[in-house]
Amino acid sequence: MRTITFGAPVYLWLLAAPAALAILWAIRLLQRRRNLDRWARRRTVPVRERFPVTGDLAFWLCQILALALLIAAVARPLAPSSIPRRAGLDIVVLQDASASMRVGDVARVAAETGVGARASADRWQRSMQFLRTLGDTLSWHDDRLALAVFAHIAAPQIRLTRDPNTLFFFLDHLYDRPPFRLEDDTTWDTNLEIGIGWGLRVVDKDEEVHGRSLNAKLFVVLSDGESWSGEVAKAVASVVERGIPIYVIGVGSLGGGPLPAVKTSPDDAPGSPGVSRLERTALQRIASAGHGQYFELDRDPDRVVASTIVSAGRRRSRPVTLQQTADELYWWLLSAAAASAAVGVLFLRRRTEIALLIAAGVTAAIVVGPILF
Repeated sequence: MRTITFGAPVYLWLLAAPAALAILWAIRLLQRRRNLDRWARRRTVPVRERFPVTGDLAFWLCQILALALLIAAVARPLAPSSIPRRAGLDIVVLQDASASMRVGDVARVAAETGVGARASADRWQRSMQFLRTLGDTLSWHDDRLALAVFAHIAAPQIRLTRDPNTLFFFLDHLYDRPPFRLEDDTTWDTNLEIGIGWGLRVVDKDEEVHGRSLNAKLFVVLSDGESWSGEVAKAVASVVERGIPIYVIGVGSLGGGPLPAVKTSPDDAPGSPGVSRLERTALQRIASAGHGQYFELDRDPDRVVASTIVSAGRRRSRPVTLQQTADELYWWLLSAAAASAAVGVLFLRRRTEIALLIAAGVTAAIVVGPILF
């Protein structure tokens, strides 16, 4: 009660009216009790008579209480409350852009043709579709997302940003193919350790420019596989030392598909270098070493995978501030005033009193209605 404030305290002075009426009601109650005592001494009956304590005065007490509640409601009472606000998420997406990501051994859910409809796609396009779902899952209020692609080399695409349009712009313009050309030798290698290194550089650069963030950080790796090696183990360990988990999402199938054909010269016929398969075991090992979790596209719905990752990040975030809010109480007071007036009707016995109640209700609606609405 000490912290309740009023949006229109100027109307509180009207409480003087129900206070004066309450004093008059108390005087009438004392007079009633005195008259009943006098009546009991002068009247002799064979049985003991019982009289109500308040009688018809109970109706007026309810109306006085309803009037006081109504005036308090007009003054717009506000009850402050504190809600803990948790920090957001800093998600760094490491997207495999090597030549094997152009293998067409996955299915693309064609949302425009209906739920469950599928069309052929390559691994890169399937990854872009999942990233769009991940972007839709974030709140983007305190959440941020960064994106870096890697093959033999790595290239950051998006720094940590709260603007979802930046992510969706990238997805729209690089949906068809990765930024690395098939004709380049560096495209034909998956170098996850350098991708993880670039992810850490993105985090460090953001701290250098904007200061240390309180958001919970996590890495999301989308790839078709990476052979486990000492360099990968060192890169994963460096991320774990920073308290950043690594969530790995496998893209592709165990059956695999042919790698894209590339002409070595204009006169040569294109040839296929071989078959690329999803290296599930290696990716699971990376997720386990990174204290994260392994997922696989098309084994679980994209929405489920994205929600699981975001929920895991939310559990890692901590409360940073208390958000002050104010709850309106006037509807509660209006309801209490109506209830009090309705209870008073139970004590009515005469038509005159009923008519006075109706007149008072109409007058109150005319006077108070424009103020409330």
